[in-house]
Amino acid sequence: MGEKIHEIWNVRFINRIIDSMADGVFTMDAEGRISSWNPSMERISGYTAKEALGRTCKLLQCSRCFGKECPANIKKCKIMEKAYSEAKACQLRHKNGHDVSVIKNASVVKDDKDNIIGIVETVTDLTELNQARKKAEEAVLRLGEVHRMDNIIGKSRAMQQVFGAISAAAASEATILVQGESGTGKELVAGAIHFNSERREGPLVTVNCSALAENLLESELFGHVKGSFTGANRDRMGRFEEASGGTIFLDEIGELSPFIQVKLLRVLQEREVERVGDSKKRKIDIRIITATHNDLYARVREGQFREDLYYRLKVFPIQLPPLRDRRDDIPFLADHFIADMNKKTGKAVTGLSIAALRIFMDYPWPGNVRELENAIEHAFVLCNRKLIGTADLPIEIRRPDFTIYRNTSINGAFSPIKMRKKLSKETLRELLDECDWNKAEVGRRVGLSRTAIWKYMKKWHIPLQKEE
Repeated sequence: MGEKIHEIWNVRFINRIIDSMADGVFTMDAEGRISSWNPSMERISGYTAKEALGRTCKLLQCSRCFGKECPANIKKCKIMEKAYSEAKACQLRHKNGHDVSVIKNASVVKDDKDNIIGIVETVTDLTELNQARKKAEEAVLRLGEVHRMDNIIGKSRAMQQVFGAISAAAASEATILVQGESGTGKELVAGAIHFNSERREGPLVTVNCSALAENLLESELFGHVKGSFTGANRDRMGRFEEASGGTIFLDEIGELSPFIQVKLLRVLQEREVERVGDSKKRKIDIRIITATHNDLYARVREGQFREDLYYRLKVFPIQLPPLRDRRDDIPFLADHFIADMNKKTGKAVTGLSIAALRIFMDYPWPGNVRELENAIEHAFVLCNRKLIGTADLPIEIRRPDFTIYRNTSINGAFSPIKMRKKLSKETLRELLDECDWNKAEVGRRVGLSRTAIWKYMKKWHIPLQKEE
């Protein structure tokens, strides 16, 4: 009696497990008639268990039953001969008439005397997986669209030279150094090179070298093994390995510490990496593009950057002009960002008023193209007409005396000659609050780089993110 109760419980548990499975499961008897049909099969096929029971699996109109149309007679089905089928991707016809992509598997069930008593089939729905894959592919395509050369706006002679350099760089495997002030579009150039190169199908991995402390940057770039430092709970692949087969873009390369510079030089020479805490060398197949807003050669002369690394990085340098040196592009850039904001906001702004355009053309744009884009976005918040007027522009653009001007020094660097206030811990706190903790915007207001602002925050123990 106890054995029978135990058997009943086992059957109930098995039925409950089958009913709770995400995969579709159904069984057929020796005559090929459906004898069970779990809830997931109802969801995948659209047929309820009541509709399916007693019918044959021809109900599903599987696109791939051993390469032949499903036979009406189960005795002729190849599953009876093979006793199992390999998992195969195919399509089932839903009750509503549309096809459902699935992976289908089947095997026969035999009794103790090796007689076939039934068939078990499992069906895995691939709909969500296919949708996720499609979204990922579309995201890659969109990323490629963003980094097309025709998305780097510029009709000036200076930008035509940049486009020529991008085309030449994309056709080679040379290491590229992109130089230019903050906001000139160095990351866009790196993306354009990658997506127009033979490596376009591979990953584009971006690392901001100024955003992390030395020990964190080492782990980020090279990876680490479990137990190599406190908190290393598992092996981790670094960004160099992630970029294998594609391109790695190292932004703000001038901020690297001497120790990381040595390790990067070895990567450039050997094309291999060692994870932190590991002695195993791992070969990598990558293209390296770097960028800096600093005068990198000046840092070499000052002893802050290795000369051998500098020459390894600048095999093919690309210099991006500041916006004030290509003022002819300002109207085209403004039109581009206005069209972009119209799509995002649903507004129908047609352009800048004559007075607003005059201000744009006269302004020195210390924040370059990024500052212009931010100015358009700011104007869209206020503008409720067809044309953006002067009152819609940020105050520092309307009133140049409110912010800083920059002059060109002998070595080509740009230095502030007028600031709103002397920078102190309190002033920096105020500016961070005014700029919603956008460190790049704070830097533009006081004439310093984003990296310099970050260093002041570390020095004065100001948290890097706004405290909630």
